[in-house]
Amino acid sequence: MTDWQAVRRLVPEVLGALVRRYGLFDACEDAVQEALVAAAAQWPVQGWPENPRAWLVTVATRRLADQVRSDVARRRREEADALRTPPAGGEVDPGPAGDDTLTLLFLCCHPALTPPSQIALTLRAVGGLSTAEIARAFLVPEATMAQRISRAKQRIKAAGAGFALPPPAEQAERLAVVLHVVYLVFNEGYTATSGAQLVRAELTAEAIRLARELHRLVPGDGEVAGLLGLLLLTDARHRARTAPDGSLVPLSEQDRTLWNAEAIAEGVALVTDTLAKGLIGPYQLQAAIAAVHDEAPTAEVTDWPQILALYTVLERVAPNPTVTLNRAVAVAEVHGPAAGLALLDALSADQRLSASHHLVSVRAHLLEMAGDLGAARAGYREAARRTTSEPEKRHLLTRAARLE
Repeated sequence: MTDWQAVRRLVPEVLGALVRRYGLFDACEDAVQEALVAAAAQWPVQGWPENPRAWLVTVATRRLADQVRSDVARRRREEADALRTPPAGGEVDPGPAGDDTLTLLFLCCHPALTPPSQIALTLRAVGGLSTAEIARAFLVPEATMAQRISRAKQRIKAAGAGFALPPPAEQAERLAVVLHVVYLVFNEGYTATSGAQLVRAELTAEAIRLARELHRLVPGDGEVAGLLGLLLLTDARHRARTAPDGSLVPLSEQDRTLWNAEAIAEGVALVTDTLAKGLIGPYQLQAAIAAVHDEAPTAEVTDWPQILALYTVLERVAPNPTVTLNRAVAVAEVHGPAAGLALLDALSADQRLSASHHLVSVRAHLLEMAGDLGAARAGYREAARRTTSEPEKRHLLTRAARLE
């Protein structure tokens, strides 16, 4: 773990300490971000403080006090009456150490927020990423991302959400939203939807860190364990996923000696343990599918019948067109490309996929398997035209060129 990763692990503790003492989640979150910026500037030059957590709490509290004294904060004087200015030059008592990761995740995934806002606020308030880092990851201007985060905090404030875990009756539903946000963060990092890079490692690393924190906080939840296993098993292949020119290398062509054996072993252990404990959810099933892929020494010996069986169950548990699209590939591997293409025909009318390059590229792959090289070539080119990811575009055009 890098030093800065260690700092980011402190963010929930520092933010939690401020919010419990002063309230004002939005102002406290801004103050913690300013403290992180100060740490990034000072610690490499002056050396790490003896107690990084106390240092961050002290600096963030001073920033908060400055904010309260500002014109903007004066307009919120009623909310800030409880705030006491810390002694100048002295260290603020950080209070007892505690992990507020789960509380913050639930707060950032409040149902009043849209999914993009939930992701942005989670990365900033829980992950400690700056607004500029989040904006770069999602290829939007920093000002746009700042507005999104600001609106998210205002909506949380308007909803009257307190800094506490939701009632037990709400936790299961809200935990599902939390898991989905972490999953979306990982997916955006693992295969960026647009831009010149295939992978945004800062997002995949942060998603795995958050999944680990969730698993540590609620170790008995099968879906939390399943999500962590899925992310580990998927990320284990990242070094083999790109060619020297940065283009995507499909799973069947990857050099498996580059896969991370330690991550695979940890992921498989999580899957094995969680599948033996009762009710099975979609993240556990996806992790089991990833484990079958990762345990195959070569693409040729992949256990496609088992993968097809798992996708069939997954489609019943969590039906959606992406699952059906992946099942079509497994069907083609087990029963032949014609059977897989028949499944794709049924998906063509689904508006959630009809404009996407994924349906077109999978169809091209199955047409290539069936020997219809002309149609496959045209399909790869059409998929390349539709994608906004430069690495995927290069990969698809290369596949088309191979069929000339």
